[in-house]
Amino acid sequence: MPSDLWSFTVNLYARPGVEQACLRLQASGANVCTLLCGAWLGQRGVVCSAERLCEIRQLATPWYNEVVQPLRALRAHWRRAAVDDIEWRDLREHVKGLELSAERTLLSRLETLTQDWSTGITGDLVAWLEGLAADAAQENRDAQHLQRVAVDQP
Repeated sequence: MPSDLWSFTVNLYARPGVEQACLRLQASGANVCTLLCGAWLGQRGVVCSAERLCEIRQLATPWYNEVVQPLRALRAHWRRAAVDDIEWRDLREHVKGLELSAERTLLSRLETLTQDWSTGITGDLVAWLEGLAADAAQENRDAQHLQRVAVDQP
């Protein structure tokens, strides 16, 4: 099992169905970085609590809203123009790289926040994902898929 959050995320994202589930979660407004962090914490055996969920949200929400979301919105806004214009396409790909970098930074900040949280033998993977997922039914199905895949993560 990867010890750092970024490696865990890359490995999990490569598993069947995870990319699609994450994209649907993202499209419905979920902060996928927090869900991936929750899956990582749950797999590591970190106990979930309301206080810890709050700490994750307090750290993640401003960065997500002020950095990740604006980059994602710009990239989406340029989608149509990039179809027929190579310069737009190149700029859009650059923005996509910035968006990924912003997500990686957020994951690094989340790892730093949680690095001293003790791990145990059994984790609260379900509690983490339920606590960090929004209430929409589709999000819950996708979060459940993340849970199933994370449990089997080597």
